[in-house]
Amino acid sequence: MRFGELSRALRDVVAIPVTPYADGVPDLALYRALLRRLIDAGVKVLTPNGNTGEFYALSAEERLQLITAAAEAAQGEAHLLAGIGLDVATAVEEARHAAAHGIRMVMVHQPVHPHVSAQGWLDYHREIAEAVPDLALVLYLRNAWVDGRLLARLGDLCPNVIALKYAVADVNRFAQLRSEVGPDRFVWIAGLAEPYALSYAVHGAEGFTSGLVNVNPAFSLRLRDALREERYPAAERMLHDIARFEHLRAVDAGANNVSVVKEAMHQLGLCDRAVRAPSTVLGEPERQEVARILTEWAKTDDLGPLPVAAS
Repeated sequence: MRFGELSRALRDVVAIPVTPYADGVPDLALYRALLRRLIDAGVKVLTPNGNTGEFYALSAEERLQLITAAAEAAQGEAHLLAGIGLDVATAVEEARHAAAHGIRMVMVHQPVHPHVSAQGWLDYHREIAEAVPDLALVLYLRNAWVDGRLLARLGDLCPNVIALKYAVADVNRFAQLRSEVGPDRFVWIAGLAEPYALSYAVHGAEGFTSGLVNVNPAFSLRLRDALREERYPAAERMLHDIARFEHLRAVDAGANNVSVVKEAMHQLGLCDRAVRAPSTVLGEPERQEVARILTEWAKTDDLGPLPVAAS
């Protein structure tokens, strides 16, 4: 299998690193240090320019800088899955930039155009895939209407599409799509992070994405191991331990998804809490709740966060 190594790598925690800021611009030195912290903790797959990294708030130049910085930080010790998207030309340019820096996989963000037809969705991904045939593509799917026939058609046309990051909160739909397309055609990744990792794993997901991993990589890796070993009651207990944190991230349709992660990292001395519009930093009540959660985690050996790597 041409992309067999990369397919195997995606059956894991797929970390979505935050983008730290200093004086309003990405702090590339700290970004490299934060990625090294994850890699040194045992994380093997990282997605620069993912949604937890504020992809849509970054300029084109900043996205290229972060891809370069990620490659410098990884040094071949972890697989990078560069986030790309927007118009086709921009996606292809950033995919080629990733390839020039030794990155072998890209994740295509869901098209944000307000008028997306089924054929247009297919054409969009096909144009990108055919422009970079030596790169493996992961689809980021948030559209519930994309059906098995459409996915199978894209898979037939584009052999370098190897995985699906499924981010629709409907486990039955996920199971149906996986059955229609075939469980072996793509690597099926639970794209809604730890809260959905257990239910999707039961229905065949082989990996899961994570923003929480920025705060507590040890937890995400232990959850991965529990799911791999089908220790589902243990996984359920673990998810109970992070429920309050993930609830904060999910309030108001995820309005504070990134802000909660960055607030926790700020309180741990890892990076500034700053986010870019349209996100906002947390208010004082939510900051206090994050502080209470971190205090509770610190008392539990299985949940204690790791220190940041030296920059």
